[in-house]
Amino acid sequence: MTNTRKAVVLLSGGMDSCVCTAIARERHGADAIALLHAGYGQRTEARERQAFDGIADFYKVRDKLTVRLDHFRAIGGSALTDATIAVPENELDQAGPHGNTIPVTYVPFRNAHFLSVGVSWAEAIGANFIYIGAVAEDSSGYPDCRPEYYRVFQELIRVGTRPETRIEILTPVIAMKKDEIIRKGIELGAPLHLTWSCYQSEQEACGVCDSCLLRLKAFAEAGTSDPIRYRKNAVASA
Repeated sequence: MTNTRKAVVLLSGGMDSCVCTAIARERHGADAIALLHAGYGQRTEARERQAFDGIADFYKVRDKLTVRLDHFRAIGGSALTDATIAVPENELDQAGPHGNTIPVTYVPFRNAHFLSVGVSWAEAIGANFIYIGAVAEDSSGYPDCRPEYYRVFQELIRVGTRPETRIEILTPVIAMKKDEIIRKGIELGAPLHLTWSCYQSEQEACGVCDSCLLRLKAFAEAGTSDPIRYRKNAVASA
């Protein structure tokens, strides 16, 4: 039996997925959201899991699932999962390893794996919605964050699940700029202080990777201070 109120939310522990969780909670209620976290061998896997746990506790969500997708580390091809590929510093949009325009921090086809787990869980628990905090407007240019990607995946869900299954992918922040996401999070009281965005550091955010640079820029444009800790020398030069 499906539950038209139940929603699975993909929560990495980052800022975008945290605000996405806040939006889902506002729409469905804390008792009707289920939080899914995937570790995939990324450099900051432990810190992101800590962020997930903190956000889940903040919202008092009871339905939680954590999975490990260790094959990404074996596959490689990304600076996030392959130690032989350096994370770019102070250089947004650095070309990928084959000279293309996709950043080296792109994890090949990652979001399809996340969504597949989300769909399986949603079908098993009778949820009708899957929320994902993908951002297309103001991100690093990852191909699996584009609106058309989710439109195509929606059709895959339709043909690949039970005939009676109704699961809709929702991407509430996909057209927002990062500063707009921050403002939305503040409006909803999202625990942005619990989030983690840094690609390479787990103690203090490095302040120089793509993700940190985008985050710092967004907080500045939103006219507010970022509540997480950064390395002092990195912030001074950011």
